[in-house]
Amino acid sequence: MAWLRAGGARFSEGADHERRRAFARRTLSTVDIQSLRRAGMPVAVLAEALGLPRSVASDVAVVATCYQPHVAVTREADEAVARLVAACGGVWDEETANRIGLLVQACDATRALIAGVEPPVPITRRVAPDGAVVEVDLRDAWFGAGRHECPGRAHALALVEGARAFHRLHDGFLVLPNAWDFASAAAFVRAGFPAVGTTSLGVAAAHGIPDAAGAARAETLALARMLVRLPVPVTVDVEAGFGGDVRSLAAELWELGVAGVNVEDGRGEGLADPADQAAIVRAFKEAAPGLFVNARVDTHWLTVDRDSTVDRALRYVDAGADGIFVPGLNDERRIADVVAAVPVPLNVLAQLNIKTLQDLGVRRVSTGSLLFRAALGEAVRTAEAVRDGTPTPTNIPTYNQIQSLTPTS
Repeated sequence: MAWLRAGGARFSEGADHERRRAFARRTLSTVDIQSLRRAGMPVAVLAEALGLPRSVASDVAVVATCYQPHVAVTREADEAVARLVAACGGVWDEETANRIGLLVQACDATRALIAGVEPPVPITRRVAPDGAVVEVDLRDAWFGAGRHECPGRAHALALVEGARAFHRLHDGFLVLPNAWDFASAAAFVRAGFPAVGTTSLGVAAAHGIPDAAGAARAETLALARMLVRLPVPVTVDVEAGFGGDVRSLAAELWELGVAGVNVEDGRGEGLADPADQAAIVRAFKEAAPGLFVNARVDTHWLTVDRDSTVDRALRYVDAGADGIFVPGLNDERRIADVVAAVPVPLNVLAQLNIKTLQDLGVRRVSTGSLLFRAALGEAVRTAEAVRDGTPTPTNIPTYNQIQSLTPTS
């Protein structure tokens, strides 16, 4: 940490500052700003743009806690710096220090911007020539001013814009198809859908695992790693969080580049205690504030305690939920009541006419497991037609059409 502070432009003046700031500017000039407008943890996105693995984001976060000169340095931070230097090529020079510094300075600032904190960094600190720590008020200059003005303003705003892209889709009316593998998701993107979700039933059943049993965490994460290669935001169905540490699950998905999650309060044939479920929602938002957390209320899906639907929804909103999902809600009057009572976008399944749902104020319509079940049913019918010698469907995609869904590199 002492080396990082000593070699960074932020804590230097004169010729040292000019030389080190030039390193930072040159590094940023190599980054295509458009490439930063994608979902996921901003530091991970920036790291990838700088030619580093997204996984360095966790070390950057550790270093950020000790970066300011008035903060005591921990052993964990020193070790994280060493790993970051290794990831940058293993050379302990000024250029490496300022490359790491760009990531560290983007860490808390972009996190705060995503969370709506204004200004994202209210005060910064400099070290005067006599060694004194000077506080600089940034309330009227979010990105600094003068010779220490942040050279990455456009980059930071692009990172935040990308992180919020999926949220903005809910300002209108979003029809979200739910995929179960890469090919199905890529096909939906090709068909023009602006975002893709996953279906927990499809993912679990495709791997021989029962749905809603909390057993498909590894399979869900493996699919997420593939789907984030797509050029649209991806939201992932995480059942009830798969048990265990939901914070680590949230952080891993966010680092991968996932834009949102569905997390349900159904537990077998019953419902979770709403206070316990609110704690899970809060944990997701605290670990990954940029994730769009769609809190699923299973009262209508399980036909259990339906009168508690709005109360549960409001508890989850208070815990930080960005949207509320009530599968099985298919009565127009009840839908209108939930829309009126809940101050975040309402998501339902495609169980009523799309135009009707839009007129009722629904903001997101998911297909759930419908498309997976339809595909499986059609596959069986086609197999039966081959077996029985009857005509097979004529509108099946060709081999080359499916092959073209998969990138060659």
